[in-house]
Amino acid sequence: MEQGFQKLKDWFTAKDWQVYDFQKECWEAMHQGRHGLLNAPTGSGKTYALWLGCLLPYLNGDRKYRKGLKVIWITPLRALAGDIQLAMQEACRCLELPWDIAVRTGDTSQKEKQQQKSHKPDVLITTPETLHLLLSQKQAYKWFEHLEFFIVDEWHELLGSKRGVQVELALSRIRRIAQPPAYLPSLPGRMQVWGISATIGNMEEAGQVLMGHDPDAAFVHIRSTLAKNIEIESILPDEVEKYPWAGHLGIKMLDKILPIVQASRSTLMFTNTRSQTEIWYQQLMEKAPQLAGLVAMHHGSLDNSIRAWVEEKLHAGKLKLVVCTSSLDLGVDFRPVETVIQVGGPKGVARFIQRAGRSGHRPGVPSKIYFLPTHSLELVEAAALREAVKSGEVEARMPLQNCYDTLMQYLLTLAVGDGFLPNIVFEELKSTYAFQDLSTEDWAQLLAFLVSGGESLSSYEEYSKLEMDEQGVFRMPNRKHAMRHRLSIGTIVGDPSLKIKYISGGYIGSVEESFIALIKPGDVFWFAGRALEFVQVRDMTVLVRRSKAKKGAVPRWMGGRMPLTSLLSSAIRKKLDDASQGVFEDIEMLTIQPLLERQQSLSAIPEEGVLLIEKLQSKEGFHVFIYPFEGRLIHEVLASIVAYRISQSEPISFSIAMNDYGFELLSDRPFAIEAYIADGLFDAKDMEQDLLHTINQGDMAKRKFRDIASIAGLIFRGFPGKGISFKHLQASSGILYDVFETYDPNNLLLMQAKREVLQNQIDRTRFYAALHRISTQKICIKNTLKPSPLAFPIMVDRLREKLSSESIEDRVMKLQAQLENTK
Repeated sequence: MEQGFQKLKDWFTAKDWQVYDFQKECWEAMHQGRHGLLNAPTGSGKTYALWLGCLLPYLNGDRKYRKGLKVIWITPLRALAGDIQLAMQEACRCLELPWDIAVRTGDTSQKEKQQQKSHKPDVLITTPETLHLLLSQKQAYKWFEHLEFFIVDEWHELLGSKRGVQVELALSRIRRIAQPPAYLPSLPGRMQVWGISATIGNMEEAGQVLMGHDPDAAFVHIRSTLAKNIEIESILPDEVEKYPWAGHLGIKMLDKILPIVQASRSTLMFTNTRSQTEIWYQQLMEKAPQLAGLVAMHHGSLDNSIRAWVEEKLHAGKLKLVVCTSSLDLGVDFRPVETVIQVGGPKGVARFIQRAGRSGHRPGVPSKIYFLPTHSLELVEAAALREAVKSGEVEARMPLQNCYDTLMQYLLTLAVGDGFLPNIVFEELKSTYAFQDLSTEDWAQLLAFLVSGGESLSSYEEYSKLEMDEQGVFRMPNRKHAMRHRLSIGTIVGDPSLKIKYISGGYIGSVEESFIALIKPGDVFWFAGRALEFVQVRDMTVLVRRSKAKKGAVPRWMGGRMPLTSLLSSAIRKKLDDASQGVFEDIEMLTIQPLLERQQSLSAIPEEGVLLIEKLQSKEGFHVFIYPFEGRLIHEVLASIVAYRISQSEPISFSIAMNDYGFELLSDRPFAIEAYIADGLFDAKDMEQDLLHTINQGDMAKRKFRDIASIAGLIFRGFPGKGISFKHLQASSGILYDVFETYDPNNLLLMQAKREVLQNQIDRTRFYAALHRISTQKICIKNTLKPSPLAFPIMVDRLREKLSSESIEDRVMKLQAQLENTK
């Protein structure tokens, strides 16, 4: 190893880089044939820690170079693949290794794919979905039979999602295929598996999920001791409104953003949704037209060619600002980026650290991030984030189990390829974390369903996908089924999207069908920074022409609102507890001190061990505001439970509104909230039954089942450019759901849909943890004469549902004036 290590050290010296201890630890562990998970800060050299470990045996002369696939490198984003490829190629060029490094994603041309098949590259950088497509090929084993390393980049981004389960499943098969080739006697007796993560709170568990249940695996967790210096600076408003509301403040501080952009060679401005990206880009171009050509946007719905152009220009240092979403969160090494701006609360500590790390993306260089609040109370989040970053705490990612839809898709993938023997695959599945508890009964039900459609669909040939041959191998003989399956591989589902195309030719991106359903020909909407006139939908494509209109709707995408994490919720409660004791240490807390003092004078600042409840009577009716500070999703469920339990005792109806800090119950008649709390309003007793009544689990499970059925292959979502409409998908999945509910109530996919509603849609674990915390708190009920600063933004969110975006600001300003002028 000494010879190879010296070559690496010389290369680092020539680059004026330092070899860090965690890199040497990785190289030593890989040399010993161990598996592992590396945890190191963004921009500290994680990629080279593992990539150079793959090269070390060849540099040292331990292994003789032979052509063929040696390394699979999994990346969660296609946008990362090209940059990783460049970094690997640079190392090989400088170290004089003739390795062929290829990228294979959904963007790879058919010609390139054919070349890779006939002449296997040494390294393949790919995504979980494309890896499964490889497994669906005939003689798929030829890709993996001499594999030496399987590396998963940004493992924290995949863990806790069905894409992570895809990685587990692929690994279970590739481990069996990969055998040490005879010409490499020094190669350990098994393929090495490694993961990379910058921000993860449950590293040991993450390693267990990656490795699965392999008692013979020598696994090591390697943590970098490097501390990434993150400089956080909040952009403060000149005046803090006494009655804040969400969304309005950010754009008003555009003048404070422009000097930051001008002073930096390049800046990434992160927003939390694609809609916000479109809005900010539009506002920037109106305010600073001189920046035209120097500002771009980047989000997942833009056409691949546009995103590739933005990434290329950013690499070349030709853009001063890119407004983006999480599409640029991860480890693309954009060296020119000096500054990062976060618009609005990122809702999670790990996400904030990840985004901060886009600047100063080199070892030893500090990361600079500006926090731009979209309303005054978000300054509390900024102070809480600084505290959390200082403490080093980040969120855990909870791994998924028993995702039968993903498993069914995987079995069909194997059947489309070379087929599979059920006893061998069952053994492989049991070795994974995701399916370690798979019973023989459930396994038999899954196979029966794929062969015949199960008890309820056996009369329909469409659902009979697999056949068993004389050797007991399950295969998919129907070529139509096989073709459709290859087109459907993947676990990312949502509202069907339609491509946007100029009527004169040229694609721009895609938008969800639900948005297009709300507009009519002649209407103008903004997309990709352009005003577009909607002409018509033809062959599931939105045809548009350029418009000179100054105003227009901005598309909204499903799943735009991210929930506040429990870690950040806890940090916010601590900051407010300090304020309740008169402690205002951070610049952000000092800035909003007048607002919080007004909260104290009208009601109270919530203490950490206290649940604050406010009662208010207004012209609208009787309001009760409750502040658990647990995030919007938990508050939505908790508000429904509270409203349901009260309605069981008296005839009363409520309007419900919520934000990340609390929720409101509004009724046209008074109700004694004190008495209901005394009677166990927040008790966990009978909660399961009450949840089923309040969340309308049937409808939610039906919506969830649509996605599950698509992943499992029960519903075909259409050919490229000719997708199936949302109404058709919903109707088809609804019919299947009803059939299973009536004739096959123990169907595994049906049970999964109901389970996922409770686990994922509601976040059941966190909900019960919140209930437990509330049960230990002191209840503080305040009667207020007018809305407090904490109550006001919740009321505004309720008004948004009734008023158009054009009129909401005028209405809120009138309300603010009325409240500030009354004693």
